[in-house]
Amino acid sequence: MRDVYRANAQRTSVRWASRQYNPTDFDDSDPINQALSAANASLYGIVHAVIVSLGCSPGLGFIHAGHERSFVYDIADLYKADTSIPAAFDVVRDTGTEVTAAARHRIRDLLFEQKIIQRCVADVKSLLGEDLSDDDPSETQVASLWDVRAGAIEGGKNYAEE
Repeated sequence: MRDVYRANAQRTSVRWASRQYNPTDFDDSDPINQALSAANASLYGIVHAVIVSLGCSPGLGFIHAGHERSFVYDIADLYKADTSIPAAFDVVRDTGTEVTAAARHRIRDLLFEQKIIQRCVADVKSLLGEDLSDDDPSETQVASLWDVRAGAIEGGKNYAEE
């Protein structure tokens, strides 16, 4: 990861020392660390949603351990080098010091462009040993809904009219 940070700093000419942030004082960080925190938080939110929608535990860690979101961090690390890290460096290069909203917007666009939700679903399933040979990622059913009377019902359908 250090090489990824260094490469992005060189690519964007953004000054980089190290990943430093105070979780209780966001404003205490420099703009690049603020942008990284904002972009990573967005990525973590998407990955967390995928993990729980698949019925998995966010605390199931392989690399990270001992945290209620260890699995989220493990899976998010698969995408940081292509999403949140370059997004943060681009935002600081392009906007300077007001980076929080810009970082969230840039990561949103990258997550969509790179189909991170679909990739995340496939990666979680693969990591947990599910056979994906017959899966079409565009048809992946991420979650079903639960109805007290009917049980599991199809997700991704608008039931407002019924």
